[in-house]
Amino acid sequence: MVIRSCRSFSLWSLNVEAVQGTLDELGTPLSEVTFVVFDLETTGGSPAEDAITEIGAVKVRAGEVLGEFSTLVDPGGPIPPFISVLTGITDAMVVAAPRIEAVLPSFLEFIRGSVLVAHNAGFDTRFVKAACAAHGHPAPANPVLDTVDLARRVLTRDETPNAKLATLARFFRSTAEPCHRALQDARATVDVLHGLIERAGSFQVHTLEELKSFVRAPTPEQQRKRHLADSVPHAPGVYLFEDERGEVLYIGKSGNLRNRVRSYFTASETRPRIREMIGIAERVRHIVCATGLEAEVRELRLIGGAKPRYNRRSRFPEKVVWLKLTAEPFPRLSIVRELKDDEATYLGPFTSARLADDARIALHEAVPLRQCTQAIGPRTRRPACVLHEMGRCGAPCEGRQSPQEYAVHVEAARRAMTLDATPVLTAVLARMERLSAEQRYEEASVDRDRLASFVRTAARMQRLSALTRIPQLVAASPAFGGGWDIHVIRYGRLAAAGVMPKGAHPTPFVAALTAAAEVVLPGPGPVHAASAEETECILRWLESPGVRLVEVDGEWSLPAHGAARHKARIDLAYRGLDEARGREGRPLR
Repeated sequence: MVIRSCRSFSLWSLNVEAVQGTLDELGTPLSEVTFVVFDLETTGGSPAEDAITEIGAVKVRAGEVLGEFSTLVDPGGPIPPFISVLTGITDAMVVAAPRIEAVLPSFLEFIRGSVLVAHNAGFDTRFVKAACAAHGHPAPANPVLDTVDLARRVLTRDETPNAKLATLARFFRSTAEPCHRALQDARATVDVLHGLIERAGSFQVHTLEELKSFVRAPTPEQQRKRHLADSVPHAPGVYLFEDERGEVLYIGKSGNLRNRVRSYFTASETRPRIREMIGIAERVRHIVCATGLEAEVRELRLIGGAKPRYNRRSRFPEKVVWLKLTAEPFPRLSIVRELKDDEATYLGPFTSARLADDARIALHEAVPLRQCTQAIGPRTRRPACVLHEMGRCGAPCEGRQSPQEYAVHVEAARRAMTLDATPVLTAVLARMERLSAEQRYEEASVDRDRLASFVRTAARMQRLSALTRIPQLVAASPAFGGGWDIHVIRYGRLAAAGVMPKGAHPTPFVAALTAAAEVVLPGPGPVHAASAEETECILRWLESPGVRLVEVDGEWSLPAHGAARHKARIDLAYRGLDEARGREGRPLR
Protein backbone atom coordinates (compact mmCIF):
# COMPACT_ATOMS: atom_id res chain seq x y z
CA MET A 1 0.00 0.00 0.00
CA VAL A 2 1.28 3.44 -0.92
CA ILE A 3 -0.07 6.67 0.60
CA ARG A 4 1.88 9.75 -0.18
CA SER A 5 1.42 13.49 0.02
CA CYS A 6 2.54 15.84 -2.69
CA ARG A 7 1.98 19.41 -3.79
CA SER A 8 2.11 19.63 -7.57
CA PHE A 9 0.04 22.61 -8.66
CA SER A 10 -1.94 22.52 -11.93
CA LEU A 11 -3.68 25.54 -13.43
CA TRP A 12 -7.39 25.53 -12.64
CA SER A 13 -9.40 28.48 -13.89
CA LEU A 14 -12.44 28.95 -11.64
CA ASN A 15 -13.08 32.69 -12.02
CA VAL A 16 -13.54 33.03 -8.25
CA GLU A 17 -13.33 36.60 -7.00
CA ALA A 18 -12.84 37.67 -3.40
CA VAL A 19 -16.00 39.77 -3.14
CA GLN A 20 -18.95 39.77 -0.76
CA GLY A 21 -21.47 37.19 -2.04
CA THR A 22 -25.22 37.59 -2.12
CA LEU A 23 -27.76 35.17 -0.62
CA ASP A 24 -28.15 33.60 -4.07
CA GLU A 25 -24.44 32.81 -4.14
CA LEU A 26 -24.25 30.96 -0.83
CA GLY A 27 -22.45 27.63 -1.11
CA THR A 28 -19.03 26.04 -0.94
CA PRO A 29 -16.68 27.52 -3.56
CA LEU A 30 -15.16 24.81 -5.71
CA SER A 31 -11.71 26.15 -4.84
CA GLU A 32 -12.35 25.11 -1.22
CA VAL A 33 -13.70 21.62 -1.96
CA THR A 34 -11.48 18.61 -1.37
CA PHE A 35 -12.06 15.98 -4.04
CA VAL A 36 -10.84 12.38 -3.87
CA VAL A 37 -10.73 10.99 -7.37
CA PHE A 38 -10.58 7.19 -7.19
CA ASP A 39 -10.69 4.10 -9.35
CA LEU A 40 -10.98 0.37 -8.66
CA GLU A 41 -9.93 -2.72 -10.55
CA THR A 42 -11.97 -5.85 -9.85
CA THR A 43 -12.31 -9.51 -10.82
CA GLY A 44 -15.66 -8.84 -12.51
CA GLY A 45 -18.75 -6.67 -12.56
CA SER A 46 -20.82 -7.97 -9.62
CA PRO A 47 -20.07 -6.63 -6.10
CA ALA A 48 -21.87 -9.67 -4.68
CA GLU A 49 -19.76 -12.24 -6.53
CA ASP A 50 -16.51 -10.45 -7.50
CA ALA A 51 -13.77 -8.71 -5.52
CA ILE A 52 -11.49 -5.67 -5.64
CA THR A 53 -7.95 -6.23 -6.94
CA GLU A 54 -6.60 -2.67 -6.86
CA ILE A 55 -7.46 0.75 -5.44
CA GLY A 56 -6.04 4.04 -6.67
CA ALA A 57 -7.02 7.50 -5.43
CA VAL A 58 -5.81 11.08 -5.76
CA LYS A 59 -6.79 13.84 -3.31
CA VAL A 60 -6.99 17.32 -4.85
CA ARG A 61 -8.14 20.81 -3.83
CA ALA A 62 -8.11 23.94 -5.99
CA GLY A 63 -6.15 22.09 -8.64
CA GLU A 64 -3.42 21.05 -6.17
CA VAL A 65 -2.64 17.38 -5.57
CA LEU A 66 -2.61 16.81 -1.79
CA GLY A 67 -1.91 13.09 -1.72
CA GLU A 68 -2.27 9.72 -3.40
CA PHE A 69 -3.44 6.29 -2.25
CA SER A 70 -2.49 3.13 -4.15
CA THR A 71 -2.52 -0.56 -3.34
CA LEU A 72 -3.06 -3.95 -4.90
CA VAL A 73 -5.62 -6.11 -3.08
CA ASP A 74 -5.70 -9.87 -2.72
CA PRO A 75 -9.20 -10.80 -4.00
CA GLY A 76 -9.15 -14.12 -2.17
CA GLY A 77 -9.51 -16.14 -5.35
CA PRO A 78 -8.20 -16.46 -8.91
CA ILE A 79 -8.43 -13.53 -11.32
CA PRO A 80 -10.25 -14.57 -14.54
CA PRO A 81 -7.90 -14.67 -17.56
CA PHE A 82 -9.93 -12.12 -19.52
CA ILE A 83 -9.69 -9.68 -16.60
CA SER A 84 -5.93 -10.18 -16.46
CA VAL A 85 -5.75 -9.42 -20.18
CA LEU A 86 -7.82 -6.25 -19.66
CA THR A 87 -6.02 -4.87 -16.58
CA GLY A 88 -2.61 -6.55 -16.63
CA ILE A 89 -3.12 -7.65 -13.01
CA THR A 90 -2.29 -11.34 -12.53
CA ASP A 91 -2.61 -13.79 -9.65
CA ALA A 92 1.16 -13.57 -9.08
CA MET A 93 0.94 -9.79 -8.58
CA VAL A 94 -1.66 -9.98 -5.79
CA VAL A 95 -0.46 -13.10 -3.97
CA ALA A 96 1.45 -11.00 -1.39
CA ALA A 97 -1.01 -8.06 -1.37
CA PRO A 98 -3.19 -7.26 1.69
CA ARG A 99 -6.84 -8.38 1.81
CA ILE A 100 -9.60 -5.80 1.48
CA GLU A 101 -10.37 -5.92 5.24
CA ALA A 102 -6.82 -4.65 5.91
CA VAL A 103 -6.96 -1.97 3.22
CA LEU A 104 -10.46 -0.60 3.81
CA PRO A 105 -9.86 1.37 7.06
CA SER A 106 -6.95 3.28 5.47
CA PHE A 107 -8.97 4.06 2.37
CA LEU A 108 -11.98 5.26 4.39
CA GLU A 109 -9.68 7.53 6.40
CA PHE A 110 -8.13 8.87 3.17
CA ILE A 111 -11.54 9.89 1.76
CA ARG A 112 -12.91 11.33 5.01
CA GLY A 113 -14.45 14.80 4.56
CA SER A 114 -14.08 14.81 0.76
CA VAL A 115 -16.27 14.69 -2.31
CA LEU A 116 -15.75 11.37 -4.09
CA VAL A 117 -15.18 11.51 -7.84
CA ALA A 118 -15.06 8.56 -10.23
CA HIS A 119 -15.63 7.85 -13.88
CA ASN A 120 -18.87 5.87 -14.04
CA ALA A 121 -19.02 6.27 -10.28
CA GLY A 122 -21.88 3.84 -9.73
CA PHE A 123 -19.60 0.89 -10.49
CA ASP A 124 -16.86 1.87 -8.03
CA THR A 125 -19.14 3.03 -5.22
CA ARG A 126 -21.13 -0.23 -5.33
CA PHE A 127 -17.93 -2.21 -4.69
CA VAL A 128 -16.88 0.10 -1.86
CA LYS A 129 -20.30 -0.19 -0.20
CA ALA A 130 -20.30 -3.97 -0.59
CA ALA A 131 -16.85 -4.19 1.00
CA CYS A 132 -17.95 -1.97 3.89
CA ALA A 133 -21.06 -4.08 4.48
CA ALA A 134 -19.04 -7.31 4.39
CA HIS A 135 -16.51 -6.13 6.97
CA GLY A 136 -18.60 -4.15 9.42
CA HIS A 137 -17.89 -0.60 8.30
CA PRO A 138 -20.62 1.99 7.67
CA ALA A 139 -20.92 2.91 4.02
CA PRO A 140 -19.25 6.26 3.25
CA ALA A 141 -21.71 9.15 3.20
CA ASN A 142 -19.48 11.35 1.03
CA PRO A 143 -21.10 13.29 -1.82
CA VAL A 144 -20.35 11.60 -5.14
CA LEU A 145 -19.64 13.25 -8.49
CA ASP A 146 -19.62 11.20 -11.69
CA THR A 147 -17.40 12.62 -14.44
CA VAL A 148 -19.44 10.70 -17.03
CA ASP A 149 -22.60 12.62 -16.07
CA LEU A 150 -20.74 15.92 -15.99
CA ALA A 151 -19.19 15.27 -19.41
CA ARG A 152 -22.61 14.49 -20.87
CA ARG A 153 -23.81 17.86 -19.56
CA VAL A 154 -21.01 20.18 -20.73
CA LEU A 155 -19.65 18.53 -23.90
CA THR A 156 -21.29 18.17 -27.29
CA ARG A 157 -21.14 15.28 -29.73
CA ASP A 158 -19.05 17.41 -32.06
CA GLU A 159 -16.37 17.71 -29.39
CA THR A 160 -16.23 14.11 -28.14
CA PRO A 161 -18.05 11.15 -29.73
CA ASN A 162 -18.46 9.38 -26.37
CA ALA A 163 -17.76 9.73 -22.65
CA LYS A 164 -15.11 7.03 -22.29
CA LEU A 165 -12.25 7.96 -20.01
CA ALA A 166 -9.66 7.49 -22.76
CA THR A 167 -11.63 9.79 -25.08
CA LEU A 168 -12.00 12.53 -22.47
CA ALA A 169 -8.37 12.23 -21.39
CA ARG A 170 -7.25 12.86 -24.97
CA PHE A 171 -9.69 15.75 -25.33
CA PHE A 172 -8.42 17.50 -22.18
CA ARG A 173 -4.77 16.59 -22.97
CA SER A 174 -4.27 14.62 -19.78
CA THR A 175 -0.67 13.92 -18.81
CA ALA A 176 -1.77 10.45 -17.63
CA GLU A 177 -2.97 7.90 -20.19
CA PRO A 178 -5.71 5.53 -18.95
CA CYS A 179 -4.55 1.91 -18.96
CA HIS A 180 -6.99 0.01 -16.68
CA ARG A 181 -4.65 0.39 -13.69
CA ALA A 182 -6.29 2.10 -10.74
CA LEU A 183 -3.87 4.91 -9.86
CA GLN A 184 -3.07 5.77 -13.47
CA ASP A 185 -6.77 5.94 -14.33
CA ALA A 186 -7.45 8.05 -11.23
CA ARG A 187 -4.73 10.50 -12.29
CA ALA A 188 -6.28 10.74 -15.76
CA THR A 189 -9.70 11.32 -14.18
CA VAL A 190 -8.22 14.22 -12.16
CA ASP A 191 -7.23 15.97 -15.39
CA VAL A 192 -10.66 15.25 -16.83
CA LEU A 193 -12.34 16.64 -13.70
CA HIS A 194 -10.30 19.83 -13.92
CA GLY A 195 -11.23 20.28 -17.56
CA LEU A 196 -14.93 19.63 -16.93
CA ILE A 197 -15.08 22.05 -13.99
CA GLU A 198 -13.37 24.74 -16.05
CA ARG A 199 -15.97 24.15 -18.78
CA ALA A 200 -18.77 24.31 -16.19
CA GLY A 201 -17.43 27.70 -15.11
CA SER A 202 -18.62 29.13 -18.44
CA PHE A 203 -22.14 28.22 -17.25
CA GLN A 204 -21.60 30.32 -14.09
CA VAL A 205 -21.07 27.24 -11.93
CA HIS A 206 -18.72 28.20 -9.07
CA THR A 207 -19.87 26.24 -6.00
CA LEU A 208 -20.26 22.60 -5.14
CA GLU A 209 -24.00 23.03 -4.74
CA GLU A 210 -24.26 24.67 -8.15
CA LEU A 211 -22.20 21.88 -9.71
CA LYS A 212 -24.41 19.15 -8.27
CA SER A 213 -27.62 20.82 -9.43
CA PHE A 214 -26.13 21.86 -12.78
CA VAL A 215 -25.84 18.27 -13.95
CA ARG A 216 -29.63 17.83 -13.77
CA ALA A 217 -30.89 21.35 -14.44
CA PRO A 218 -33.26 21.76 -17.43
CA THR A 219 -32.00 23.92 -20.26
CA PRO A 220 -33.73 27.17 -21.26
CA GLU A 221 -35.00 25.41 -24.42
CA GLN A 222 -36.61 22.72 -22.31
CA GLN A 223 -38.35 25.29 -20.15
CA ARG A 224 -39.48 27.36 -23.13
CA LYS A 225 -41.10 24.43 -24.97
CA ARG A 226 -43.09 22.90 -22.14
CA HIS A 227 -46.29 23.96 -23.90
CA LEU A 228 -45.73 21.28 -26.56
CA ALA A 229 -47.11 18.71 -24.09
CA ASP A 230 -50.35 20.61 -23.41
CA SER A 231 -52.44 18.86 -26.10
CA VAL A 232 -51.15 15.35 -25.39
CA PRO A 233 -53.74 13.13 -23.61
CA HIS A 234 -53.35 10.85 -20.58
CA ALA A 235 -53.57 7.61 -22.58
CA PRO A 236 -51.32 4.84 -23.88
CA GLY A 237 -49.83 5.44 -27.30
CA VAL A 238 -46.98 6.74 -29.41
CA TYR A 239 -45.58 10.29 -29.57
CA LEU A 240 -43.62 11.87 -32.41
CA PHE A 241 -41.45 15.00 -32.05
CA GLU A 242 -41.39 16.95 -35.33
CA ASP A 243 -39.51 20.02 -36.55
CA GLU A 244 -41.04 23.05 -38.27
CA ARG A 245 -41.01 21.22 -41.66
CA GLY A 246 -42.83 18.19 -40.27
CA GLU A 247 -39.77 15.93 -40.27
CA VAL A 248 -40.00 13.32 -37.53
CA LEU A 249 -37.10 13.81 -35.12
CA TYR A 250 -37.85 11.25 -32.44
CA ILE A 251 -40.48 8.58 -31.73
CA GLY A 252 -41.34 7.07 -28.36
CA LYS A 253 -44.15 5.24 -26.59
CA SER A 254 -45.71 5.35 -23.16
CA GLY A 255 -48.60 4.05 -21.10
CA ASN A 256 -49.34 7.70 -20.24
CA LEU A 257 -48.50 10.02 -23.14
CA ARG A 258 -48.98 13.30 -21.28
CA ASN A 259 -46.71 12.40 -18.36
CA ARG A 260 -44.00 10.98 -20.60
CA VAL A 261 -43.89 13.92 -23.00
CA ARG A 262 -43.85 16.42 -20.14
CA SER A 263 -40.80 14.66 -18.65
CA TYR A 264 -38.75 15.75 -21.68
CA PHE A 265 -39.05 19.36 -20.48
CA THR A 266 -37.91 18.77 -16.89
CA ALA A 267 -34.61 18.27 -15.08
CA SER A 268 -35.03 14.48 -15.28
CA GLU A 269 -34.12 14.58 -18.99
CA THR A 270 -30.34 14.94 -19.06
CA ARG A 271 -29.37 13.20 -22.31
CA PRO A 272 -27.50 15.75 -24.47
CA ARG A 273 -28.77 14.19 -27.70
CA ILE A 274 -32.40 14.49 -26.58
CA ARG A 275 -31.90 18.01 -25.26
CA GLU A 276 -30.51 18.92 -28.66
CA MET A 277 -33.60 17.39 -30.29
CA ILE A 278 -35.91 19.42 -28.05
CA GLY A 279 -34.19 22.59 -29.24
CA ILE A 280 -35.20 21.73 -32.83
CA ALA A 281 -38.70 20.33 -32.17
CA GLU A 282 -41.70 22.54 -32.85
CA ARG A 283 -44.60 20.14 -32.27
CA VAL A 284 -45.48 16.80 -30.72
CA ARG A 285 -47.89 14.53 -32.59
CA HIS A 286 -49.49 11.58 -30.84
CA ILE A 287 -51.26 8.33 -31.74
CA VAL A 288 -53.51 6.87 -29.04
CA CYS A 289 -53.40 3.06 -28.81
CA ALA A 290 -55.78 0.61 -27.19
CA THR A 291 -53.09 -1.15 -25.12
CA GLY A 292 -49.50 -0.76 -24.03
CA LEU A 293 -48.42 -3.64 -26.27
CA GLU A 294 -49.99 -2.00 -29.32
CA ALA A 295 -48.11 1.21 -28.48
CA GLU A 296 -44.80 -0.66 -28.23
CA VAL A 297 -45.35 -2.42 -31.55
CA ARG A 298 -46.47 0.78 -33.32
CA GLU A 299 -43.37 2.54 -32.04
CA LEU A 300 -41.12 -0.13 -33.58
CA ARG A 301 -42.95 0.00 -36.92
CA LEU A 302 -42.92 3.81 -37.05
CA ILE A 303 -39.22 4.03 -36.20
CA GLY A 304 -38.41 1.44 -38.87
CA GLY A 305 -40.40 3.41 -41.43
CA ALA A 306 -39.52 7.03 -40.58
CA LYS A 307 -35.95 6.38 -39.33
CA PRO A 308 -35.86 9.51 -37.09
CA ARG A 309 -32.33 10.81 -36.69
CA TYR A 310 -32.55 11.07 -32.88
CA ASN A 311 -33.67 7.49 -32.33
CA ARG A 312 -30.69 5.24 -31.83
CA ARG A 313 -32.39 1.85 -31.79
CA SER A 314 -34.71 -0.01 -34.17
CA ARG A 315 -34.05 2.36 -37.10
CA PHE A 316 -32.93 -0.24 -39.61
CA PRO A 317 -34.78 -3.55 -39.05
CA GLU A 318 -34.09 -4.45 -42.68
CA LYS A 319 -30.32 -4.41 -42.21
CA VAL A 320 -30.09 -7.80 -40.54
CA VAL A 321 -28.22 -10.76 -41.97
CA TRP A 322 -28.76 -14.51 -41.87
CA LEU A 323 -26.58 -17.59 -41.88
CA LYS A 324 -27.99 -19.88 -44.56
CA LEU A 325 -27.44 -23.61 -44.98
CA THR A 326 -27.94 -23.70 -48.72
CA ALA A 327 -30.19 -26.13 -50.59
CA GLU A 328 -27.90 -27.78 -53.18
CA PRO A 329 -26.30 -31.22 -53.67
CA PHE A 330 -23.46 -30.30 -51.28
CA PRO A 331 -24.83 -27.50 -49.05
CA ARG A 332 -22.57 -24.89 -47.44
CA LEU A 333 -22.98 -22.03 -44.98
CA SER A 334 -23.56 -18.65 -46.63
CA ILE A 335 -24.21 -15.18 -45.18
CA VAL A 336 -27.25 -13.57 -46.85
CA ARG A 337 -29.53 -10.57 -46.34
CA GLU A 338 -32.73 -12.06 -47.74
CA LEU A 339 -34.96 -14.94 -46.72
CA LYS A 340 -36.11 -17.03 -49.68
CA ASP A 341 -38.62 -19.83 -50.05
CA ASP A 342 -35.94 -22.26 -51.26
CA GLU A 343 -36.06 -25.04 -48.64
CA ALA A 344 -32.81 -23.77 -47.10
CA THR A 345 -32.22 -23.64 -43.35
CA TYR A 346 -31.60 -20.21 -41.80
CA LEU A 347 -30.03 -19.03 -38.55
CA GLY A 348 -30.49 -15.47 -37.39
CA PRO A 349 -31.12 -12.64 -37.49
CA PHE A 350 -27.65 -11.20 -36.87
CA THR A 351 -27.06 -7.48 -36.56
CA SER A 352 -23.87 -7.64 -38.63
CA ALA A 353 -22.06 -9.87 -41.10
CA ARG A 354 -19.18 -10.14 -38.63
CA LEU A 355 -21.39 -11.79 -36.01
CA ALA A 356 -22.83 -14.12 -38.64
CA ASP A 357 -19.31 -15.08 -39.70
CA ASP A 358 -18.40 -15.74 -36.06
CA ALA A 359 -21.32 -18.15 -35.79
CA ARG A 360 -20.36 -19.80 -39.07
CA ILE A 361 -16.79 -20.43 -37.88
CA ALA A 362 -18.13 -21.89 -34.61
CA LEU A 363 -20.40 -24.25 -36.55
CA HIS A 364 -17.52 -25.28 -38.84
CA GLU A 365 -15.57 -26.25 -35.71
CA ALA A 366 -18.19 -28.92 -34.98
CA VAL A 367 -19.32 -29.98 -38.45
CA PRO A 368 -16.95 -30.58 -41.42
CA LEU A 369 -19.03 -28.83 -44.06
CA ARG A 370 -17.24 -27.57 -47.14
CA GLN A 371 -16.14 -23.93 -46.91
CA CYS A 372 -15.57 -23.22 -50.60
CA THR A 373 -18.07 -21.09 -52.50
CA GLN A 374 -18.09 -22.85 -55.90
CA ALA A 375 -21.09 -24.90 -56.99
CA ILE A 376 -20.41 -28.63 -56.59
CA GLY A 377 -22.43 -31.50 -58.05
CA PRO A 378 -22.10 -35.30 -57.83
CA ARG A 379 -19.92 -35.32 -60.94
CA THR A 380 -17.70 -32.37 -60.04
CA ARG A 381 -14.00 -33.12 -59.99
CA ARG A 382 -11.50 -30.48 -58.86
CA PRO A 383 -8.47 -30.56 -56.54
CA ALA A 384 -9.27 -30.44 -52.81
CA CYS A 385 -8.08 -27.52 -50.69
CA VAL A 386 -5.93 -27.63 -47.57
CA LEU A 387 -8.98 -28.18 -45.35
CA HIS A 388 -9.14 -31.75 -46.59
CA GLU A 389 -5.53 -32.34 -45.54
CA MET A 390 -6.39 -30.91 -42.10
CA GLY A 391 -9.31 -33.32 -41.77
CA ARG A 392 -11.89 -30.51 -41.75
CA CYS A 393 -13.59 -31.37 -45.05
CA GLY A 394 -14.39 -34.67 -46.77
CA ALA A 395 -13.46 -33.26 -50.19
CA PRO A 396 -16.73 -33.76 -52.09
CA CYS A 397 -15.11 -31.66 -54.85
CA GLU A 398 -12.78 -34.61 -55.60
CA GLY A 399 -15.59 -37.13 -55.41
CA ARG A 400 -14.38 -38.51 -52.08
CA GLN A 401 -17.84 -38.03 -50.55
CA SER A 402 -21.17 -38.97 -52.08
CA PRO A 403 -24.22 -36.72 -51.53
CA GLN A 404 -25.54 -39.37 -49.13
CA GLU A 405 -22.34 -39.37 -47.04
CA TYR A 406 -22.20 -35.59 -47.05
CA ALA A 407 -25.87 -35.43 -46.03
CA VAL A 408 -24.91 -36.74 -42.57
CA HIS A 409 -22.92 -33.56 -41.93
CA VAL A 410 -25.67 -31.40 -43.38
CA GLU A 411 -28.23 -32.91 -41.03
CA ALA A 412 -25.85 -32.40 -38.09
CA ALA A 413 -25.48 -28.72 -39.00
CA ARG A 414 -29.25 -28.33 -39.41
CA ARG A 415 -29.90 -29.89 -36.00
CA ALA A 416 -27.29 -27.64 -34.37
CA MET A 417 -28.93 -24.56 -35.88
CA THR A 418 -32.54 -25.44 -35.06
CA LEU A 419 -32.69 -28.09 -32.33
CA ASP A 420 -29.52 -28.82 -30.34
CA ALA A 421 -26.43 -26.59 -30.09
CA THR A 422 -24.55 -29.01 -27.81
CA PRO A 423 -22.14 -30.35 -30.50
CA VAL A 424 -21.02 -26.80 -31.33
CA LEU A 425 -20.62 -25.90 -27.65
CA THR A 426 -18.60 -29.06 -26.98
CA ALA A 427 -16.30 -28.60 -29.98
CA VAL A 428 -15.54 -24.92 -29.35
CA LEU A 429 -15.03 -25.37 -25.60
CA ALA A 430 -12.55 -28.18 -26.30
CA ARG A 431 -10.60 -25.87 -28.59
CA MET A 432 -10.67 -23.07 -26.00
CA GLU A 433 -9.31 -25.43 -23.35
CA ARG A 434 -6.44 -26.43 -25.63
CA LEU A 435 -5.60 -22.81 -26.35
CA SER A 436 -5.80 -21.83 -22.68
CA ALA A 437 -3.51 -24.70 -21.73
CA GLU A 438 -0.99 -23.27 -24.21
CA GLN A 439 -1.55 -19.77 -22.68
CA ARG A 440 -2.96 -18.51 -25.98
CA TYR A 441 -5.65 -16.52 -24.20
CA GLU A 442 -6.31 -13.99 -26.96
CA GLU A 443 -7.13 -16.78 -29.43
CA ALA A 444 -9.31 -18.48 -26.82
CA SER A 445 -11.23 -15.24 -26.29
CA VAL A 446 -11.90 -15.02 -30.04
CA ASP A 447 -13.37 -18.52 -29.96
CA ARG A 448 -15.43 -17.54 -26.92
CA ASP A 449 -16.96 -14.67 -28.89
CA ARG A 450 -17.70 -16.96 -31.82
CA LEU A 451 -19.42 -19.48 -29.59
CA ALA A 452 -21.46 -16.74 -27.94
CA SER A 453 -22.61 -15.43 -31.31
CA PHE A 454 -23.81 -18.89 -32.34
CA VAL A 455 -25.49 -19.89 -29.06
CA ARG A 456 -27.20 -16.57 -28.40
CA THR A 457 -28.53 -16.28 -31.93
CA ALA A 458 -29.70 -19.90 -32.05
CA ALA A 459 -31.52 -19.47 -28.73
CA ARG A 460 -33.13 -16.26 -29.94
CA MET A 461 -34.20 -17.76 -33.27
CA GLN A 462 -35.67 -20.89 -31.69
CA ARG A 463 -37.67 -18.73 -29.29
CA LEU A 464 -38.92 -16.52 -32.11
CA SER A 465 -39.78 -19.33 -34.53
CA ALA A 466 -41.82 -21.09 -31.83
CA LEU A 467 -44.27 -18.19 -32.11
CA THR A 468 -43.90 -17.30 -35.79
CA ARG A 469 -45.07 -20.74 -36.92
CA ILE A 470 -48.44 -20.34 -35.13
CA PRO A 471 -51.16 -19.15 -37.58
CA GLN A 472 -53.16 -17.47 -34.83
CA LEU A 473 -52.84 -16.97 -31.08
CA VAL A 474 -55.22 -14.93 -28.93
CA ALA A 475 -54.16 -13.91 -25.42
CA ALA A 476 -55.48 -11.62 -22.71
CA SER A 477 -54.12 -9.79 -19.68
CA PRO A 478 -55.91 -7.81 -16.94
CA ALA A 479 -56.44 -4.19 -17.97
CA PHE A 480 -55.90 -1.24 -15.67
CA GLY A 481 -59.18 -0.42 -13.94
CA GLY A 482 -60.85 -3.71 -14.85
CA GLY A 483 -61.56 -5.52 -18.07
CA TRP A 484 -59.02 -7.28 -20.28
CA ASP A 485 -56.44 -6.31 -22.87
CA ILE A 486 -56.96 -8.72 -25.78
CA HIS A 487 -54.40 -9.27 -28.55
CA VAL A 488 -54.53 -11.30 -31.75
CA ILE A 489 -51.12 -12.53 -32.94
CA ARG A 490 -50.63 -14.13 -36.35
CA TYR A 491 -47.31 -15.69 -37.35
CA GLY A 492 -45.55 -13.60 -34.70
CA ARG A 493 -47.12 -10.30 -35.82
CA LEU A 494 -49.60 -8.24 -33.81
CA ALA A 495 -52.77 -8.31 -35.92
CA ALA A 496 -55.27 -6.67 -33.55
CA ALA A 497 -55.55 -5.16 -30.07
CA GLY A 498 -58.55 -4.20 -27.99
CA VAL A 499 -59.82 -3.70 -24.45
CA MET A 500 -62.77 -5.83 -23.38
CA PRO A 501 -64.88 -3.92 -20.82
CA LYS A 502 -65.34 -5.34 -17.35
CA GLY A 503 -68.26 -7.76 -17.24
CA ALA A 504 -68.50 -8.21 -21.04
CA HIS A 505 -68.88 -11.70 -22.47
CA PRO A 506 -65.52 -12.76 -23.96
CA THR A 507 -66.74 -14.99 -26.80
CA PRO A 508 -68.41 -12.35 -29.02
CA PHE A 509 -65.71 -9.79 -28.23
CA VAL A 510 -62.88 -12.13 -29.22
CA ALA A 511 -64.81 -13.23 -32.32
CA ALA A 512 -65.29 -9.61 -33.43
CA LEU A 513 -61.66 -8.71 -32.74
CA THR A 514 -60.28 -11.67 -34.70
CA ALA A 515 -62.66 -10.98 -37.60
CA ALA A 516 -61.38 -7.41 -37.87
CA ALA A 517 -57.71 -8.36 -37.38
CA GLU A 518 -55.05 -7.80 -40.02
CA VAL A 519 -54.65 -10.60 -42.56
CA VAL A 520 -51.11 -11.99 -42.20
CA LEU A 521 -49.64 -14.39 -44.73
CA PRO A 522 -46.78 -16.74 -43.84
CA GLY A 523 -43.45 -16.27 -45.57
CA PRO A 524 -40.10 -18.03 -45.76
CA GLY A 525 -37.62 -18.39 -42.93
CA PRO A 526 -38.05 -18.41 -39.16
CA VAL A 527 -39.04 -14.72 -38.84
CA HIS A 528 -41.09 -13.62 -41.81
CA ALA A 529 -44.28 -11.72 -40.92
CA ALA A 530 -42.77 -9.07 -38.60
CA SER A 531 -39.42 -7.78 -37.47
CA ALA A 532 -37.59 -9.85 -34.86
CA GLU A 533 -37.93 -6.94 -32.43
CA GLU A 534 -41.72 -6.91 -32.80
CA THR A 535 -42.00 -10.64 -32.21
CA GLU A 536 -39.70 -10.39 -29.18
CA CYS A 537 -41.84 -7.56 -27.85
CA ILE A 538 -44.93 -9.78 -28.15
CA LEU A 539 -43.11 -12.69 -26.48
CA ARG A 540 -42.18 -10.51 -23.50
CA TRP A 541 -45.83 -9.60 -23.08
CA LEU A 542 -46.97 -13.21 -23.43
CA GLU A 543 -44.49 -14.26 -20.73
CA SER A 544 -45.46 -11.47 -18.30
CA PRO A 545 -47.50 -12.24 -15.15
CA GLY A 546 -51.27 -12.46 -15.56
CA VAL A 547 -51.37 -13.19 -19.30
CA ARG A 548 -53.81 -15.95 -20.26
CA LEU A 549 -54.02 -17.84 -23.54
CA VAL A 550 -57.50 -17.66 -25.05
CA GLU A 551 -56.87 -19.81 -28.12
CA VAL A 552 -53.87 -21.23 -29.97
CA ASP A 553 -54.14 -22.48 -33.53
CA GLY A 554 -51.25 -24.93 -33.61
CA GLU A 555 -48.48 -25.90 -31.18
CA TRP A 556 -46.37 -23.51 -29.13
CA SER A 557 -43.20 -25.22 -27.91
CA LEU A 558 -39.41 -24.97 -27.79
CA PRO A 559 -36.98 -27.80 -28.63
CA ALA A 560 -36.15 -29.86 -25.53
CA HIS A 561 -32.39 -29.64 -26.21
CA GLY A 562 -32.44 -26.16 -27.70
CA ALA A 563 -29.74 -23.49 -27.41
CA ALA A 564 -31.60 -21.71 -24.61
CA ARG A 565 -30.23 -24.17 -22.04
CA HIS A 566 -26.66 -23.11 -22.95
CA LYS A 567 -27.34 -19.38 -23.21
CA ALA A 568 -27.37 -18.83 -19.43
CA ARG A 569 -23.85 -20.27 -19.22
CA ILE A 570 -22.67 -17.98 -22.00
CA ASP A 571 -24.31 -14.91 -20.44
CA LEU A 572 -22.74 -15.64 -17.05
CA ALA A 573 -19.28 -15.78 -18.62
CA TYR A 574 -19.85 -12.41 -20.29
CA ARG A 575 -21.50 -10.56 -17.44
CA GLY A 576 -18.30 -9.58 -15.66
CA LEU A 577 -16.50 -8.74 -18.89
CA ASP A 578 -19.34 -6.59 -20.23
CA GLU A 579 -19.59 -4.58 -17.01
CA ALA A 580 -15.84 -4.14 -16.82
CA ARG A 581 -15.79 -2.79 -20.36
CA GLY A 582 -18.75 -0.52 -19.62
CA ARG A 583 -16.96 1.14 -16.69
CA GLU A 584 -15.23 3.56 -19.03
CA GLY A 585 -18.47 5.48 -19.54
CA ARG A 586 -21.67 5.53 -21.49
CA PRO A 587 -21.82 7.24 -24.90
CA LEU A 588 -22.55 10.92 -24.86
CA ARG A 589 -25.41 10.59 -27.29
